[in-house]
Amino acid sequence: MRVDRFLSNLPQFNRKQVRLLLVERRVTVEGVAVSDPHHDVREFSQVCVDGEILQAGKPARYFMLHKPQGCVSATSDPQHSTVLDLLHEPDKADLHIAGRLDFNTTGLMLITNDGQWSRRLTQPQTKLPKVYHVQTEQDIGPQYAMKFAAGVYFAFEDLTTQPAKLERLGPRTARLSIVEGRYHQVKRMFGHFDNKVIGLHRERMGPLVLDTSLAPGQYRPLTDDEIRLI
Repeated sequence: MRVDRFLSNLPQFNRKQVRLLLVERRVTVEGVAVSDPHHDVREFSQVCVDGEILQAGKPARYFMLHKPQGCVSATSDPQHSTVLDLLHEPDKADLHIAGRLDFNTTGLMLITNDGQWSRRLTQPQTKLPKVYHVQTEQDIGPQYAMKFAAGVYFAFEDLTTQPAKLERLGPRTARLSIVEGRYHQVKRMFGHFDNKVIGLHRERMGPLVLDTSLAPGQYRPLTDDEIRLI
């Protein structure tokens, strides 16, 4: 949110007062005086006027997890362990998953408390590729790549998938890049050819690649450079 809008939404200031506060550089965001009304204020930013804290802010947190099989992509589940159970972090209730994976799908999972950041990562408009390593029960024919590039029709939703890129790695293994995240999308795309997916592993989301040093179930904080990529 723009800093002028943030301040104008507070009951103690009107728009004229906000303009004056900014001109006189009496507003600080994260300890830095600002005068630009377009300066960005996020839910994690500390905002002060004349040294008085108007929004305390809290640290944004970002984690990369290597999701193992048999783990639910949820914040809580009455029957199964969840990805959050793998994190040894305080205030886990503040965290959410940016891009879920099926129960037995493995690979890159991103967890954060920054809603704006996760929306940029997952919203369809950004069309960030999600890249999967796929293993199938039967051979993958050359017609698969052509069909996936043209789009696969899903009758239940009455829609055709966005163009996807398939790279055959072996007779029954491939790398698939999609820009959507529909329900069981990868399995349903291969299901168009009656070919069952028996192994599915997410390698990448947009510019963020799974750290190969992370064993299944392990995680680490994202670096500042990785956070800025989104």
